[in-house]
Amino acid sequence: MSDTMTASGTRKLKIWRGDLATGELVDYDLETEPGMVVLDAVLAVQREQAQDLAVRWNCKAAKCGSCAAEVNGKPTLMCHTRLDELPQDQPITVEPMHSFPLIRDLVTDVSWNYEVNKLIPPFTPKEDIPTTERGEYLIDQRDTDRMSEFRKCIECFLCQDVCHVLRDHRLHNRYYGPRFMVRMASLDMHPLDGLDRKDLAVKDGGLGYCNITKCCTEVCPEGIHITDNAIIPLKERAADRHWDPIMKLFGQGKPPADRKLVRSKQPPDPSSIPGAPSSPGIGPDAG
Repeated sequence: MSDTMTASGTRKLKIWRGDLATGELVDYDLETEPGMVVLDAVLAVQREQAQDLAVRWNCKAAKCGSCAAEVNGKPTLMCHTRLDELPQDQPITVEPMHSFPLIRDLVTDVSWNYEVNKLIPPFTPKEDIPTTERGEYLIDQRDTDRMSEFRKCIECFLCQDVCHVLRDHRLHNRYYGPRFMVRMASLDMHPLDGLDRKDLAVKDGGLGYCNITKCCTEVCPEGIHITDNAIIPLKERAADRHWDPIMKLFGQGKPPADRKLVRSKQPPDPSSIPGAPSSPGIGPDAG
């Protein structure tokens, strides 16, 4: 076993402390042990040095998404980031996600995401779908395989945090974000779903704002190919609908006959969405 994998000793952590009004990075020296992850270190600081440190966590198994934060500037799960994988000669910086309003210390208000989720109509079965004698729906295994990847999402919202449309430009009122592009793509690819959400994705969801940087894919702890398997296919399907002159000429720019078109009456007003971020961000680099 390498020295890196067994590394222990004193490490310096720089943890963001404060709220929206004021805050700073505070230094903590901590005796570490082999195999520790960042969440272990943060909880040790909370237990031994700063009992009032606010941090959200739950499973410590990279399956609940609760401990999403930014470690050395990268959005990640604290329980999924080992100390021995970080530079030994540098402090470990731990900050809250920058794309959402800060509550306190490492805890952010991610409720905006749940409000956006309500704007997307859920799975709605097509009418008159043939079933087996036992009342079961039939679906091709290839369709199942394609959609199963998207079902792995744990809603940690790291993809939302790293997305430059939300993080840098603060366009929460125009773009739903990668997480919900994935959701609409998974529904659009479901052969038994009876709704067509392409117009919703383009007009209200802001699908066109994504410029395929793939940063969302890079931070996904479940390894979902967000850009290649969800957003790009959704863009292609929407392009056929809205911008392909040949498709329009032959009347193919309309929803399939077995799907009902979903249109919202008006774009969602950001002021009506609780938790919609309006501040320029948090942390030492916030402007």
